[in-house]
Amino acid sequence: MLTDAQLTDSRSRGDERLRVGVRIGRPLLYPVEAGDLPPALPRSSTTRYVGALFAFDLDPAPAGYRYAAARFTVDLGAADVTAVVVHTGAEQLGVLADGIASPLGDRASRAAPASLLDRLRSREDRPPAWTTGVRSARFGWRYHDRRGATLLPRTYGVHALLETPAALGELSGAFEAELDLTGRVRRAVSTTERIPFTARMPGTATGKSAAVRLCMAADIVGYSDHGPEPAARLQHDLVRILQEGRSAAGVTPGQVTPQPQGDGQFTVLPVGLDEAAAVPRLIQGIAGALAARNAAAAAPAAGDRMRLRLALHRGLVREADNGWVGRAATAVHRLLDSAPLRAAVIEHPAADYVLGVPDVLFADVLSSGDDPPPAAFRPVTVDIPAKGFLERGWIFVPEPAA
Repeated sequence: MLTDAQLTDSRSRGDERLRVGVRIGRPLLYPVEAGDLPPALPRSSTTRYVGALFAFDLDPAPAGYRYAAARFTVDLGAADVTAVVVHTGAEQLGVLADGIASPLGDRASRAAPASLLDRLRSREDRPPAWTTGVRSARFGWRYHDRRGATLLPRTYGVHALLETPAALGELSGAFEAELDLTGRVRRAVSTTERIPFTARMPGTATGKSAAVRLCMAADIVGYSDHGPEPAARLQHDLVRILQEGRSAAGVTPGQVTPQPQGDGQFTVLPVGLDEAAAVPRLIQGIAGALAARNAAAAAPAAGDRMRLRLALHRGLVREADNGWVGRAATAVHRLLDSAPLRAAVIEHPAADYVLGVPDVLFADVLSSGDDPPPAAFRPVTVDIPAKGFLERGWIFVPEPAA
């Protein structure tokens, strides 16, 4: 997943403002050979074609409302990258219920998971899509329930065939989303800011060189005590809270690829961060988002309180074929799962979160800051003989809100 965004009604203010969540997936790109192209498209040594699959998930509509229309837009910005075909469904792509009917459909079915392709299939509860922006860098899909009876579904998958320069190594752009809701009155919500993304072009060099980076790991306390529905809400909120923390630190969704782990998440932050500013803001951002979530959860219908174990580490890491490698990528999980951090959770039940950091990060960054206060950290030793791990660290437990 790329990001979890909030769509709002800009015409209302304060508590009257309607908010709807949407989850947006990172684009899946796959190569398209000349023989896969529709006959009308030109072939050139200076251009190449790629298929692009996009996915969007809507939160349940607010009480008293239902979705009446949805508009998803992709803006690639550059004039030399265009959508030459914008498909409205799997059938146009050549992916049929009883098999594959085109070379392009075959290429897509081999590149994408079946769950993503299933999103493109026609459904009785989904109005047909209208497409916009063919032969343009800005294109999209519009769903409108003209009959006024069909509830729009909450999961969407869409596809476009893109023409790009042959030498392009990375595709970049931004998403926009708009929704119409009907209820007591008709309301419209939209993304307040464009949501940037980047995606590596298929077949290009990965650029997986080693660099010193910050690593962050998080885990939901007591996750296994919850049933499927509360657990799903906790996962949803975890993704949003950690994203808000990264945003507070100046990290955009397109700069990271979080690794979901059900009750937790692992993220390697981008190279070149000003740690003196980014690390405190990251902690403050997560703390603020978590506190706001738990304040809203005071009503029974909003769900249970969420508590987190958090850990940060820093070191030389690189991206490999199935994840990140390097001591920091391992050590951050040793800190997260350590006995001292788990004990802090039990000893401080009023704390929304506990944080563990290595000695080097405390000494270089946090010991000279103001928030979190350095005096509130306490030293610990994390000793895991079975893993051959021994490291001095520091634990921070925030004071309960007054």
